[in-house]
Amino acid sequence: MATRNLYLFNTLTRQKELFRPIQEDHVGMYVCGPTVYGEPHLGHARPAITFDLLFRYFQHLGYKVRYVRNITDVGHLEHDADEGEDKIAKKAKLEQLEPMEIAQFYTNSFHRAMDALNVLPPSIEPHATGHIIEQEELVKQILDNGYAYESNGSVYFDVEKYNRDHRYGILSNRNLTDVINHSRDLSGTEEKHNQVDFALWKKAQPEHIMRWPSPWGNGFPGWHCECTAMGRKYLGAEFDIHGGGMDLIFPHHECEIAQAVAAQGKPMVHYWLHNNMITINGQKMGKSLGNFITLNEFFSGKHEKLDEAYSPMTIRFFILQAHYRSTVDFSNEALQASRRGLERLLDAVKTLRRIEPSEGATITQTYTDELRDKCYEALSDDLNSPIVISHLFDACRIINQLADKTTTISADALEALRQIFQTFCFDLLGLREETSGGNERETAFGQAVNLLLQLRAKAKAEKDWATSDKIRDELAAAGFEVKDTKDGAIWKLNR
Repeated sequence: MATRNLYLFNTLTRQKELFRPIQEDHVGMYVCGPTVYGEPHLGHARPAITFDLLFRYFQHLGYKVRYVRNITDVGHLEHDADEGEDKIAKKAKLEQLEPMEIAQFYTNSFHRAMDALNVLPPSIEPHATGHIIEQEELVKQILDNGYAYESNGSVYFDVEKYNRDHRYGILSNRNLTDVINHSRDLSGTEEKHNQVDFALWKKAQPEHIMRWPSPWGNGFPGWHCECTAMGRKYLGAEFDIHGGGMDLIFPHHECEIAQAVAAQGKPMVHYWLHNNMITINGQKMGKSLGNFITLNEFFSGKHEKLDEAYSPMTIRFFILQAHYRSTVDFSNEALQASRRGLERLLDAVKTLRRIEPSEGATITQTYTDELRDKCYEALSDDLNSPIVISHLFDACRIINQLADKTTTISADALEALRQIFQTFCFDLLGLREETSGGNERETAFGQAVNLLLQLRAKAKAEKDWATSDKIRDELAAAGFEVKDTKDGAIWKLNR
């Protein structure tokens, strides 16, 4: 059983709350996944990494977690509206492919990017197109309870009727008057009783290539239906956590709450969690705005806004260095600082493996107990990953002192310190050791440097000091710092 108290910021109540699962020792968590009509970008990485951290921490605390993250492959129309083309169908027409070819291609691309970022796969990854029946059933329940109406082959949610009995806007803290005043005047709204009513089922026009039979005619489900229907199917009528990006609070998650209450008479989700946005020059990064950089472009460096290639672990570290509820603004300078910070952390891990314990040491298990407690305290305080990283950086200074032999450590403290880095750096933050550039070119650089260091070691063994010093000096001039240790020379690239 989990013993550590975990506090999470609940968007619904706008405060941190002690997490109490519905079922003891079990967690049900649903997170909105990608709409698969384009390459995954940095904006997709943030929710994936945020909820991967939460998934890892729940498991570490001893919970059995069912983590559901969906794939949206139908129903998400342009501009997140009820009119216009389906994003996937539009891409399929442009590429002259089947919609499911588009969905599969970009689902595969998303999975490859998640693997590179060391994001664990969810327990279940349902597709919207595989759950049309469940979505139709949800629509029927809402109609039967009087909170929806049929209009010209489409079905719309009656927001005003719902708001008389419940509250529409409870998650986003909006009132219905404000929502009506700020609603866009869209073509096709003559089918609706009110411009704020949203589609539960849309009649497919003749040119619409993604369609299914229903009691209301051939059509397709509204975007908001899928998460409500699939969340209920795999996690039950009530479950613990629903997560996603802050841009989904309204209208997507607001509509999800209304649908669930209208269908079953009670809320579905206990804790709503939202990560903030990644921005470029203060503007949200996204496909619809055309200002995104794909993850493959980050990994390769092939984008006009990038000064260099950034490894998947640099991207992960960049995201984890900020609290998940804070905005992160992209810049090359910020990513370069993250790369240097990650290198510092991983260098300390490598150094820690070579350190030997001492008798009568100054660093004892008291230090490691305090360090471990501080890291747990930070993670249990609404997943405060930047504070965990700051504690690990503090420990890096101690490790450097141990390497320089200006301080010593006991055997039990050394083992505990190694375990702390394993637990928090790798198991929970999900970092892993990799070539600093994350590509074949830098791997080749590393092999070349290692070969030069072998030649230098041979020269030193033969007391050929001139050759030894020349290799060291030439490497230094090229930006490589070489340090001699009792176990041989080690190097790193100073960029």
